Amino acid sequence: MADEKERFYSRLASIPGVRPMPSVGDWILLHVEHPTELARRVNRRFSPGAMSVPRQIPGAVRIQIGDPKDNELMLRALRELVA
Repeated sequence: MADEKERFYSRLASIPGVRPMPSVGDWILLHVEHPTELARRVNRRFSPGAMSVPRQIPGAVRIQIGDPKDNELMLRALRELVA
């Protein structure tokens, strides 16, 4: 899982408008411009809770690391929704 987290983190960093932040566990924090709107759109596309907005970190969302296939779907969606 650690290898997939590193791969996913580096792929997220390549998306303009998405800045991964140091994270622990199976979640990655992302700094984005419109966190509430992005989370709403991602959750509508995937499922409720796929992306959450932590109240204590302004301008951030968090996503859970999944298997490589799920992570690729999330990367594609983020590229489209953040553009």
